[in-house]
Amino acid sequence: MIKLQIIGNLGKDCIVNEVNGKSVINFSVAHSERYKDAQGNQKERTTWVECAYWTDRTNISQYLVKGKTVYVEGTPTADAYTNKEGQVSATLRMRVQNVQLLGGAQSDASGANQYSGNNAAEVSKSNSFSQEASVMTGGGEDLPF
Repeated sequence: MIKLQIIGNLGKDCIVNEVNGKSVINFSVAHSERYKDAQGNQKERTTWVECAYWTDRTNISQYLVKGKTVYVEGTPTADAYTNKEGQVSATLRMRVQNVQLLGGAQSDASGANQYSGNNAAEVSKSNSFSQEASVMTGGGEDLPF
């Protein structure tokens, strides 16, 4: 299995669709990275990921708004196509398995929230992992990262 994890910002408000009686939330996430080229010039590259989140829990859609920072993980696919200029391009897509709201536009007072296609036990399991990691590292002091 291939898994893609991305932290980025939503490019526009999500869209909730119904396909064959199942709900899907479609949204796009942009991740930008800054780097210096060989000549030392500052550059920025943005990668867009088109996301499809198949879930019955469509209430998360009210929080998936333009500018919101999210963590998303799932299974990626890439589709090649020829654009209007005749050049071959690609689209990166993801079938979402997990979404975490991190902040950004219209963030709520409760902080980061996690939504998963799995049950609530998995959410508490990931939270307990974070707590265990904090205990194992002495509460996060003197970490090299």
